[in-house]
Amino acid sequence: MDVQARAVLRQSLSLTSRHAAKAAAAVQGSRTTGKIHSLGTFDKYVSALERAGLWAQEVVELRHLRDLTPELAQAYLAERAESGIGQKQLDADRNALEFVTGRGSLVRERALTAPETRSRAYTPEQIRAVAGAQDARNALATEVAWRAGLRAHELLTLRAPSEATASTHRTWSADRFVGREGQRYVVTGKGGLRREVSIPRELAARLEAVRLATPATVVDRGIVYRAAYDIGGGNAWSKSFGAASARTLGWSNGAHGLRHTYAQERMAELQARGFGYTAAREIVSQELGHFRGEIVEVYLR
Repeated sequence: MDVQARAVLRQSLSLTSRHAAKAAAAVQGSRTTGKIHSLGTFDKYVSALERAGLWAQEVVELRHLRDLTPELAQAYLAERAESGIGQKQLDADRNALEFVTGRGSLVRERALTAPETRSRAYTPEQIRAVAGAQDARNALATEVAWRAGLRAHELLTLRAPSEATASTHRTWSADRFVGREGQRYVVTGKGGLRREVSIPRELAARLEAVRLATPATVVDRGIVYRAAYDIGGGNAWSKSFGAASARTLGWSNGAHGLRHTYAQERMAELQARGFGYTAAREIVSQELGHFRGEIVEVYLR
């Protein structure tokens, strides 16, 4: 992957005056010059592309960095944003990736760094209050997202086990969902990774009651989904959740805070069953679709 990264970036290496090039780019309204003006930056971007490439190999079995799509790169940046790195590093990763995906093709992600110590999790009572202020479709989506630890767009990808299977290029822990009796479903997460999730049986019955006879086409943030259930999801549901939270609680940590709640609840459950901290963290990581335990630390603040 190092060789591929160097080959991709070498054509953009231009050891000319960085300041003059930046001034010219600013006149044109661009945030970057489109060139790499130092060997130090070149090596930094090589490392960034190598990390992204290795991640994509695991997630979608990417063969070459040239095949990295903007959607896949954005998914990688979103995951990096939750890993505890600083904003400067995350922005550098984005700049490096745009040498592959095209200038201006990626949205800036906000890094959730260590100084952000305030928990984003909601209590169960707060979640129920927010759901009570939503319409039926979005309220059901809120409960499912909380109980299964789902991202907003994953609500649009819910499938019964008879209709989809988890990605086979991953080694899944047999201890996932220990202590939780429920119905298994499959969702498609970042980078196309399919994973099993567990939904309490009573909630699953309510979900099945709104199964669509024919999957509906839903476009969310420019991506087309085929939703199998008549529930909220994606950006529309996130906005509904945030608005309902502001009305009910007077504040909002965003719909993503439900994943923080899920992570904290599962860590407590697993440790109560005798799992050590690190082992529990690895299990929760897989349940959330990450496969790197250290990312879970962001959810546990």
